[in-house]
Amino acid sequence: MPLRFLVVEGNTEGPRERHRATYGKTYAESYGAVLQGLEKDAIYDIALPADEGANLPDAAGLEGYDGIFLTGSALNAYHATPEILRQIDLMRAAFKSRTPVFGSCWGLQMGAMASGGDVQANPIGREVGIARRIVKTDAGMKHPLLAGRPAAWDAPAVHLDMITNMPGDITILAQNSVTPVQAAEIRHDGGVFWGVQYHPEFSLIELSVILDRYRPILLAEGFLASDEAHAAYVHELRTLGENPARFDLAWKHGVDEELLDEDRRLTEIRNFIAHYVKPTKSARGRA
Repeated sequence: MPLRFLVVEGNTEGPRERHRATYGKTYAESYGAVLQGLEKDAIYDIALPADEGANLPDAAGLEGYDGIFLTGSALNAYHATPEILRQIDLMRAAFKSRTPVFGSCWGLQMGAMASGGDVQANPIGREVGIARRIVKTDAGMKHPLLAGRPAAWDAPAVHLDMITNMPGDITILAQNSVTPVQAAEIRHDGGVFWGVQYHPEFSLIELSVILDRYRPILLAEGFLASDEAHAAYVHELRTLGENPARFDLAWKHGVDEELLDEDRRLTEIRNFIAHYVKPTKSARGRA
């Protein structure tokens, strides 16, 4: 039987359609394409819990999936609006279903909020573009989520918020100087969640599209000094994504194979499927 996935879109309709207009796919559609690149026979559905009236599965319905993936989002978890609370409720149902769940960025924050933790804005500011020098904790050294990652690595990142108060049963697997929880395992209500604060699913091309939309923020917060500098940065990231052999641009932006090689960039997602989804599918008798 092919793997059956649910991709949970974290965005409301406006940001969702802006990404489609600039990249050609929503976050969830892009994530689904990544999953089918890793597992060519995989089938995926998309859930839109930010939409009022969305038809969302309960815990029993979520048991029918082999893996659940939570995308990023333009929302801030601490605002506690209905579109956010619906996502937290869905994550609680996912824990209860005991179906393997993986979350990127917002997805990790939803895992924390649903299990008793808290999320707030990072007091030292935004981590945007590339998260630098992510390192494993002692627990992360032995955890299958990070198998194959080197002693330190970089990854695509776009976030202001981070986990602050920790859930009751969290194991921090990776961190860096900006964000103390870059990867984690969370256990709650019989379920187990793996997640990262960065975005292994983002290619440099998709990242460049997002950062192009972030121009006002990047200029206002001093990441780039001018419109011209911003345009050049976005163009060079996109060029590097289209042609990873551009050593000059890789050197200029401090990017190595952990980002340039798609197989290495997707390490956590591939490990999640191999070490958590497939064994769980087998244990459920659906192999």
